[in-house]
Amino acid sequence: MKSKLSKLSDRISYYLADLTTTLLGLDQKQFQQLSLSILSLLLWGLFGIITIVGCTPPAFALEYNKEILVEADFSGRDLTDSSFTKANLRQSNFSKSNLTGVSFFAANLESANLEGSNLTNATLDSARLIKANLTNAILEGAFAASTKFDGAIIDGADFTDVLLRPDEQKKLCKVAKGTNPTTGRETRDTLFCP
Repeated sequence: MKSKLSKLSDRISYYLADLTTTLLGLDQKQFQQLSLSILSLLLWGLFGIITIVGCTPPAFALEYNKEILVEADFSGRDLTDSSFTKANLRQSNFSKSNLTGVSFFAANLESANLEGSNLTNATLDSARLIKANLTNAILEGAFAASTKFDGAIIDGADFTDVLLRPDEQKKLCKVAKGTNPTTGRETRDTLFCP
């Protein structure tokens, strides 16, 4: 069967080469070069269309555990279920990122930009969010016991069902204001502020 297919393939190639020689006046080497050029153009066209359409690859969980990523830019990315356990992410940019289920356990997020990010069900336990920008972030269901929020900007942040230490909750209530534009919940209400 393989030999029959091989013979058929050889015949087709021979007839195509013969046809192009007759119609275009090309020899076999010129025909091969023309074929490669056309194939190359088609592939570049396909890559161009994918780029223009904005076809993004699916998100895969990534591991950045214990890495030093100071001032790294993760803005606008889908990092669902990724892990940044004990990573140094000081001054990193996670604005408008999907951080659903991400582990920031014991991570240093000091002065990080988390504006408009989705931290639903994220693990923030023992993380340092000192002076972090959490404006309009969604932290619904996040685990944030022993997390430090000193000086964090939380305007419009949604803390629904977030597990917090009572002393951190009191600190956050002192600066809580605004309504989350996505969930429509007031920050003070989600923190159960008096």
